[in-house]
Amino acid sequence: MSTQAPQATSERTTLPLEIGLLLLLSLIWGSSFTLIKVAIATIPPFTMVAARVAIAAVLLALIAAAQGHSLPRRGRIWAAFLVQGLLQSALPFTLISWGEMHIASGLAGVLNATPPMFVLAIAMMTGRGRQTISGLRIVGVGLGLAGVAVTMGIDALSGIGAAEPLPQAAVLGASLCYAVAPMWGQRFSNLPAIVTAAGAMSCAAILMLPTAAVLERPWTLAPTAQAITAVLGLAVVCTALAMVIYFRLIHTLGPLGTTSGSYLRAGFAVALGTALLGERFTWSILTGMSLILVGVVAVTWPQSARNDAKPAV
Repeated sequence: MSTQAPQATSERTTLPLEIGLLLLLSLIWGSSFTLIKVAIATIPPFTMVAARVAIAAVLLALIAAAQGHSLPRRGRIWAAFLVQGLLQSALPFTLISWGEMHIASGLAGVLNATPPMFVLAIAMMTGRGRQTISGLRIVGVGLGLAGVAVTMGIDALSGIGAAEPLPQAAVLGASLCYAVAPMWGQRFSNLPAIVTAAGAMSCAAILMLPTAAVLERPWTLAPTAQAITAVLGLAVVCTALAMVIYFRLIHTLGPLGTTSGSYLRAGFAVALGTALLGERFTWSILTGMSLILVGVVAVTWPQSARNDAKPAV
């Protein structure tokens, strides 16, 4: 695994586009917390995730075929897809969905904003990609985390001591998965993003469909129309579309830059609550969002090309 920086030549000229895509991805994933809350009332977590990844896998495979791409045939690549599907989708989606059954969404947002911290810690402990972790990026990670804390407010943070520890650990486990997944995903740099997304999501579906069938017997459920609509939104927008953007950003912004979207995701979750649910807007939200944006710029700012290296499958 490595935490390489963005390419310093061609990627530097497209940095505004990549940051724009990071903003879009964060907005999409920020909305997923609300959709999960709607769906989890009548659709249990394994079934929700199984439906989400299966629908997304079919869509991505169809889009890849329409664009003239064929899925790889080598078993080694599919084994790597299986790990990617587990780390990026099957396991974290399930952990977050289960965790939100027991803790507030605000607290989940704070805990799920920690992937950049895990990326930084892994790089420093393993030495892989340590040369790309500049002082500016360390400051950016700190500013982003501070911005999340300020944005979410002291009430969300105070829930850490009162909430059940196991659901909190589940959401943190999802964050760890989100930190490792883009590191692993760098090995697919020679594949189109749509192919990588389709392969990884297909493997996630293979993992989740039998699990849901055995543990939750989804054919016995009676989900509401709102829950079904929420799952469709999660599958089409928050998974299929999001994964195509995500695998592009892994190659252009690197793992640390891509996971910095976790901060933006938490901020967008608050902004959406303010705009759509009538929640109160405060100066702390504005201050926190400003810190988040500065932190993301610091983390994604290009470095010298001398450290660039891309692993392949």
